[in-house]
Amino acid sequence: MLVIIGCGNSNRQDDGAGIYVAQQLMSLMKVNPVDEVRVFDAGTAGMDIMFQARGCDALIIIDANQSTSDPGTIFEVPGFELENISEPSYNLHDFRWDNALYAGRRIYQEQFPTDITVFLIEAENLNLGIGLSEPVQKASDRVLELIIKRINCYSQQ
Repeated sequence: MLVIIGCGNSNRQDDGAGIYVAQQLMSLMKVNPVDEVRVFDAGTAGMDIMFQARGCDALIIIDANQSTSDPGTIFEVPGFELENISEPSYNLHDFRWDNALYAGRRIYQEQFPTDITVFLIEAENLNLGIGLSEPVQKASDRVLELIIKRINCYSQQ
């Protein structure tokens, strides 16, 4: 099974890039369902990622990124490179998807996927507001195309 999870906060403009991609995929899957493919909008709930990924063969995570790269830059990174131990906190909101990858692998062991791809889309604006900036919208649509190709390949296996 292939699990695809969009992350972010759609109330913070470009931080909604992962959510946008997941919602587009969910709409497509309603019209053309593909057995063995599940799509989730995790929002900012990192803990949910750990639970949704358990038992799948492959996992794709999509989220916004903030670095010094040009807005709309797409990074495709193997998940094992981004696993990160969680810092102690009293707030579960601080448990992010990178923490979920780390914890999930240790808790679920062989039931946690090893085939993990993370698409990060460089944000232009993370201020409060609705809607993606133009470069992030274009990049999100490109990531959507790339994932649809993977779904098609996965469904033909």
